[in-house]
Amino acid sequence: MWSLFECYSANEMFNDEHNEASHMSVHELRRKGGDSSEKITINLGVVDLGQIDLLVQEGFYSNRTDLIRTAIRNQLAKHADVVRETVTRKSFVLGLEHYSRSDLEALQSAGEKLQIQVLGMASIADDVTPELALATIESVVVLGALNASKAVKAALADRIH
Repeated sequence: MWSLFECYSANEMFNDEHNEASHMSVHELRRKGGDSSEKITINLGVVDLGQIDLLVQEGFYSNRTDLIRTAIRNQLAKHADVVRETVTRKSFVLGLEHYSRSDLEALQSAGEKLQIQVLGMASIADDVTPELALATIESVVVLGALNASKAVKAALADRIH
């Protein structure tokens, strides 16, 4: 199971009082191998979409994606202190974190268990068996994306929060 970010609607981002019916939903899509970005699909009200198209047409943004990325980055920058404090308080790893088979085998040999806490992307190597994952991973909290085999995700399902 991949975590999804809660997003602000375009209505909230731009403080648009005229489009009360606007809404946004987020759906996860599969990542292409080696890609560190995540694709999302959003549903916008027609008025919000029209305003975006107008700003693109007027040259403020090169395309819809440019505007949406800029809006999201502006919101993240606005809340950067909260993110930083929460990452520190909750002991999250920020960015990309990869767990190899040898990493997990070393933990198993030492009799230790791993609590994965990542803001970004956590990746568990394809050669990690469900049995090894169960023996070494106590819990998984990923705000972003978890990349692991279907078998490992299924085995860890009750430990993914």
